[in-house]
Amino acid sequence: MAETLYDALVPDTIIFGEGLYSAATDLLIGMAERELLIFDQDLTKGDYASVSRFERLQAFLGKDPQNRLVMVLHETEQLPRRCPRLFDLLKTYGHAMTIYETNDQAKVAKDSFILADKQHYLRRFHADQPRFRYASDDMETVNMLTMRFDELLEATSHTLSSGKLGL
Repeated sequence: MAETLYDALVPDTIIFGEGLYSAATDLLIGMAERELLIFDQDLTKGDYASVSRFERLQAFLGKDPQNRLVMVLHETEQLPRRCPRLFDLLKTYGHAMTIYETNDQAKVAKDSFILADKQHYLRRFHADQPRFRYASDDMETVNMLTMRFDELLEATSHTLSSGKLGL
C-alpha cells in the first residue's frame, strides 16, 4: 500500500517539506470546529491558491454561521491576484472572515502558524524553510501562539476588504 503525505505526518515532531506542510495545513483546517487563526507572510506557502484549500476553508466557514476565520498577513496587496478563490471567500463570508495586514514594525516576524479552536496548532519556524511542527492539546504552545497572534493583531495597519475601496 502506498504511503500518503498524511501518513508521514507525525504529531509533535519536527517535520520537513513543502508537501508535508500543505498536508498538515489540511489537517489543521479539518480539525477546526469554531475558529481558525492564521498568521502568515503572504500565503504563498501552504497551497492557499489551490482549489483544495478553497474547498476546505469554504467547508469550515459554511459549517456553522458562528465559525470565524481571522488571518494576519505581512503582505495583502497581491492576495486578490495570487489567491483569487480565497478572495472570493472573503466576498461570500465577509461576516465570518477577516484579513488584516501587519504594520511595518511587526514585519520582523518570520515564522507562520495556524491555530484551530485554540487547541491545535501548526507552526512553521521560518517562512523560508519548510520545517514545522503540529500538535493537538499542547496548551503551553497554543497559549504562547495565541498571545503572539493577539500581539500581531494589535500591530495591524488595515483590513483587506473585498470591495473596490479595499483594493
